[in-house]
Amino acid sequence: MSNLGVIGYGMAAAGWLLLFLLLLTSWRGRLQGGLLVVAVLITLLWALRAAFYASAEVIAPDWVYQMLEVLRNVMWLIFLMQLIEPLIRETWIGRWITVVWAVLAGYGVALLGIEWHGQLGLSLELPPDAAILGHIGLAIAGLALIEQLFRNTRLQRRWATKFLYLGLGILFAYDFFLYADALLFKRLDPTIWEARGLASVLAAPLIAVAAARNPEWSLEVFVSRRVVLHSATIFGAGIYLLAMAGAGYYIRAYGGNWGATLQLAFLTGVGILLVILLFSGQLRARALVLLNKHFFNYKYDYREEWLKFINTLSSGDPNESLRERVIHAVAEIVHSTGGTLWVRREPGGFTLAASHNLHDRSLPAIQVEPADSSLVRFLEQRQWVIQLDEYQREPELYGDLALPDWLREARRAWLVTPLLLGEHLQGFLVLLESRAHQQLNWEDRDLLKTAGRQVASYVALLEASEALGEARQFEAFHRLSAYVVHDLKNIAAQLALVVANAARHGKNPAFVEDAFQTVANATERMNRLLAQLRKEPPASAARSVALVSAVQRAIEARAVRQPIPVARTAAHDEPWVQADPERLVAVLEHLIQNAQEAAGAEGLIEVMVYSEDQMAVAAVRDNGCGMDERFIRERLFRPFTTTKGNAGMGIGVYESREFARAAGGELTVASQPGKGATFFLRLPRIENPQVASIESEASEWKNPAESC
Repeated sequence: MSNLGVIGYGMAAAGWLLLFLLLLTSWRGRLQGGLLVVAVLITLLWALRAAFYASAEVIAPDWVYQMLEVLRNVMWLIFLMQLIEPLIRETWIGRWITVVWAVLAGYGVALLGIEWHGQLGLSLELPPDAAILGHIGLAIAGLALIEQLFRNTRLQRRWATKFLYLGLGILFAYDFFLYADALLFKRLDPTIWEARGLASVLAAPLIAVAAARNPEWSLEVFVSRRVVLHSATIFGAGIYLLAMAGAGYYIRAYGGNWGATLQLAFLTGVGILLVILLFSGQLRARALVLLNKHFFNYKYDYREEWLKFINTLSSGDPNESLRERVIHAVAEIVHSTGGTLWVRREPGGFTLAASHNLHDRSLPAIQVEPADSSLVRFLEQRQWVIQLDEYQREPELYGDLALPDWLREARRAWLVTPLLLGEHLQGFLVLLESRAHQQLNWEDRDLLKTAGRQVASYVALLEASEALGEARQFEAFHRLSAYVVHDLKNIAAQLALVVANAARHGKNPAFVEDAFQTVANATERMNRLLAQLRKEPPASAARSVALVSAVQRAIEARAVRQPIPVARTAAHDEPWVQADPERLVAVLEHLIQNAQEAAGAEGLIEVMVYSEDQMAVAAVRDNGCGMDERFIRERLFRPFTTTKGNAGMGIGVYESREFARAAGGELTVASQPGKGATFFLRLPRIENPQVASIESEASEWKNPAESC
């Protein structure tokens, strides 16, 4: 035996071992998948034994090799019979498959008996070529089953099984050739037998492809496209280096005096060229197109594509805006170099929102595509991915679509992908040409449309977030304006009251003094308002305030209008709070004013001050019309909601509650229709600072040594 047999059967063993491991880890328990795993395992053991036999240089194969060869062929026949059973189930009756299995097992046992009769000491009168005829019979049976399977397989299913037929056909056809030659020349030809290992190498990957294309065998054979690409790259680089090394050898051998120099220069250039090719994005793109088109069932590894897509969207280049990452993520799917994003902006149509890998001078001059244009109507109604070079070749495929001038004149534009949010067109992408020229198929289009739907949700969320941010800015501005108008209204009311009484009481010194106090108070409030507008710190910070005194000030300010509020306080209960005195008085004034408006001139208003656990409470009660629970829950504390018509701004109660919450308290209300209302202003109670100071002095007087 020569080394060819060892190499051939060794390579076959390696190939069948890899296939066995893939099938074993992917098997899900179905019978067809189990038979395939067993057949591959026996073929692996047969190849290993054949490699050992070739390396041992023995005269004839031993009984182990003979047994494994017979078992290999019988198991492949059983697997083929299991595949053909559903195709002819309607024309056969009973459990015929069990009978066939028994016949095949009996045939294999009989063939092994013929092979071993000399070793077993059996005296059988058999034809000299009985064993060879038995092997020929197995080969013919295998070819016949393959022919029947191919003939009875529907045309649309042949793409999934043709590699199985081809791989097993190689095995059985080579066996037929080997044993037919042996029958003719009365011996196995060593050369043909050694080359049999190389033929077996070709069958393993073909059967692997067939197993991957037939999930009903309950096999999930998966080979990563990235691994295949990297392996093919390494394999190709190895072949390239071997070829270049051979060329360098001949250059040195026949280059004369310059041979060594030329060899070094040649190998240096070869190495640089290899590095350039390995780092070429265009070459990788072309290699992926070739692999996807010819070696995989589906063009894309969807799990990997989707993970890459989401990763680009969520954690791309921090210098890229989200809209640029959207373009980048979709462009990567088809190896596009960049593109533009157009987003619906009511009512003007679709606006150019972002670009990726495009210079400003390459952007279209038109920045808005009308919402009623032919392009927009086509994308929204047909929901197709438009391939521009296909549109130029076969415009009839796209019906009455008329591309806008800016898109027809774009030199590098390649695809237009719709971004659909439900059935609504949120925008569209214009992608630039791919690094490697490729023709889109249904799989490319479906993946682009699916990615487009995902991108549409991102774009819609981004647009909504930006619109919400702008709305919040305007809301803050309008709220500030409302506060300003509210305070100015109160100040104007104070000054209007002074003007109204000036003609009648202008010569009364007491009125003049009150008028000056009112003007001073209005000036102070206006200065505080201007400071807030300039975002300056307020002149009066929070400090300790007696709640009773704040209530008295608010009552005095509102005593100019009927009904005049009445204060009710406990003799020994004078709670103190920590708050801005001016704002506290303003809040109390507002609550009293609302009570006066609700009760009317003949009504009754009481302001009670008392302590409640750790809180100080100011309760403003009236006997007016009252409020129902729904109004309190849904409208009372909402800003810019008022029942006073044009007379109010609707923020007084809201501002009062915000003041209470900022101070650590709360503003609540108890009311029923027709029974009036009571507002409870609760603020955290603090210790009377005057009492605390006296107690501190007394403590120091009792313990002079400690104070020293």
